[in-house]
Amino acid sequence: MMKKVAAVMLCLAGPFTLSVQAQQGSAANFGPSIGDREFSLSGSGSSDRRFDNTNLGITGDIGWYLRGHLVLGVRQSIHYADLEGDFLTNDFWSGATRGYLNLQDTDGRMRPFAGGSLGAVYGDGVNNSGFAGLDGGLKYYLLEDTYALGRIEYQWFFSGSNDAENALLDSDFSYTVGLGYNF
Repeated sequence: MMKKVAAVMLCLAGPFTLSVQAQQGSAANFGPSIGDREFSLSGSGSSDRRFDNTNLGITGDIGWYLRGHLVLGVRQSIHYADLEGDFLTNDFWSGATRGYLNLQDTDGRMRPFAGGSLGAVYGDGVNNSGFAGLDGGLKYYLLEDTYALGRIEYQWFFSGSNDAENALLDSDFSYTVGLGYNF
């Protein structure tokens, strides 16, 4: 009796799974083509190298696919921090604008990526300076042109530090989770 129930369940499940796969399309249809653009909007945060001072913000990206795996773009972040401590009584706003170049996997729905950026940070409570960074993350295509993303960046600031050791200590992590769209 149990074998018959299992056989009937498999017979009913087979067409259902084929129907779902047909609606989702094949993995080859997911992601951008050469010349496409992408836009993403993410919630973000950043921490110093010890993760003891943290702020929250929003990040927007606009990128162009130069090749199927190569994305060139501009990223803008705006952060807000309400810090308490010695001589800190106000809210702080800051921003970061940077250009980026990322390489990403071109197959399937899950696409890891890695790259670098160069830009500037400015605002209240930060040293206005330039920075260079490395980033990496993962895009997962929910629909053919829509993806969820997670990214982490490590940024080195170079405003007043001539010493390589000081430059490595003057650094931040920046991390985002969001949604994006190829068009």
